[in-house]
Amino acid sequence: MRWHELHIEIPYGRTSGQVKVFCPECRDHRHNKRDRSLSCDLSTGMFKCHYCGYAGCAAPKKENWRKPFVNPRPLSSKKPEYKKPKPPSGTGQQISTKALSWFKGRGISEETLKALKVTEGLEWMPQKNGNVNTVQFNYYRNGELVNTKFRTGDKCFKLVSGAELIPYNIDGIKGTQEAIITEGEIDALSFHTCGRTDVVSVPNGANANLSYLDDYIEEYFDDKTTIYIAVDADAKGVGLRDELLRRFGVERCKLVTYGEGCKDANEHLIKYGRELLLQCLESAQDVKIDGVFQVSDFEQSLDALFENGLQKGVTIGHDNFDRLCSFETKRLCIVTGIPASGKSEFIDEIAERLNIQCGWRFAYFSPENAPLAYHASKLIEKFTGKKFSRNTLGYGEYRNVKEHLEENFFFISPPDNFKVDNILEKAKYLVRKKGIKALVIDPYNRLESDQGNRNETLYISELLDKLTNFAQMHDVLVILMAHPTKLKKNKDGKLEAPTLYDISGSANFANKADFAIVVHRNMEQNYTEVHVKKVKFKHLGEQGVCLFKYNINNGRYVPYDPSGNNSEIIWDNNNHLIQQIKELQKENERYSFLDFDTPADDCPF
Repeated sequence: MRWHELHIEIPYGRTSGQVKVFCPECRDHRHNKRDRSLSCDLSTGMFKCHYCGYAGCAAPKKENWRKPFVNPRPLSSKKPEYKKPKPPSGTGQQISTKALSWFKGRGISEETLKALKVTEGLEWMPQKNGNVNTVQFNYYRNGELVNTKFRTGDKCFKLVSGAELIPYNIDGIKGTQEAIITEGEIDALSFHTCGRTDVVSVPNGANANLSYLDDYIEEYFDDKTTIYIAVDADAKGVGLRDELLRRFGVERCKLVTYGEGCKDANEHLIKYGRELLLQCLESAQDVKIDGVFQVSDFEQSLDALFENGLQKGVTIGHDNFDRLCSFETKRLCIVTGIPASGKSEFIDEIAERLNIQCGWRFAYFSPENAPLAYHASKLIEKFTGKKFSRNTLGYGEYRNVKEHLEENFFFISPPDNFKVDNILEKAKYLVRKKGIKALVIDPYNRLESDQGNRNETLYISELLDKLTNFAQMHDVLVILMAHPTKLKKNKDGKLEAPTLYDISGSANFANKADFAIVVHRNMEQNYTEVHVKKVKFKHLGEQGVCLFKYNINNGRYVPYDPSGNNSEIIWDNNNHLIQQIKELQKENERYSFLDFDTPADDCPF
């Protein structure tokens, strides 16, 4: 039998009967790595995994034949199975006199605590390495307990590990015309005490990762005429505020500010009382979208910049490229290169690595990569490090990467309207519903022209302005690939790397770009040159050239130094998703055990 060849570990000495062992295809991708899900018949060699569907026969091959692939578990929109927290003990409404007194000192009424089912009890807290008394903020959806956050008196926090992340008090805004969103449960309780029951809180503090909102935008937020953003007035709160504005849309949001010396709603309630906290809502300012601003309109962002300084943007993890270019949203990136230079492949490299490194979600309008399955197959190679083939890619890995693409990459392919306004309208929908951080248009010349009577230079200028305005308004990076038409040759008759001024139609491709990248393949030396021609802001990078080798088996690029030895090139064939899963597990643990850097309250529980 070919058990060893198939990486199936059969217990030593067993040659007959049936056994259950670890599945080599899906074990590395699963949370429960102790589950022996692969059933093996040692007499016939037949095996099947009851989790991922991996199946086959370990008997010696008699002929070159294989069973046609049948997907046992197609992708579906079903939610993953989350852990359910234990219901609060007793009546679920019991809070000690001391705790009630503390909440009262924070201005929060007993009626509010009962209405939102706040409880108290012992809980094992990892920060304390033992059972301690906690207040418990219980997260309900449609009346069902979904998650619980435990808080100690000295501000150690814990969410239920493996439970679903949802907004706190989500039932409170079902069907309401308005909603208030705060940065913490105490602030939500503060507004509730003042009579505003249409209030929710983010579950994980000032974290700008709002992917948990995906399932709630349509049912709970799309019907709101006004959404009050009532987060903390500090640097971290600014980042959360900006992401909430991006997801909800600035046109219906109002920004809540607090009284002097107050950074959040509860501090304002304690210092100024209920009526003045409600006045904070009445005086909340619309987000300026008419184009005229004063410093006071962006003061919080300015303060955050003053506190932290100009920061380098996000990087793709290739040191030679990262030294020259780092990305940020609200920018337009132009990419060009001669035919067959690998410019679309390098855009995919940027997208895959920004997704892995930073969690950015991408939307593509890429008709040259049609059909969509072809494009998805190339992305799968980049994520897994393996050629897209049944001979090299196991079913478990294949399903894992399909699930990842389902949640992180979206493809815009209108049947009959390739006009830029239509593409941007669909991208706007994906910003709100899915939280995309980047839009790729590849290539420019497949956009349906709307030039009319305008000359080409004016038309291109207006189109690039439209893309830049979209990037700034919706806080995304727009990557536009454009083919050059002027192919320059050197004195030896060999094609040189083009510039953005070689793109047909207008010098505005160079003038209006925030980032300009040229991808050029050196055919003689068999490497790829990536020219960073423009980085508009110096803290994000500088002009320069970096070199790569292209891995034809998985479509990845690896940095290359021509002064070194070609034999020393280390090809990256690792599955990037396995590493990302490990990082996400660490991130989930961080969500579960939230330690705040604020001083502890004088709290009895």
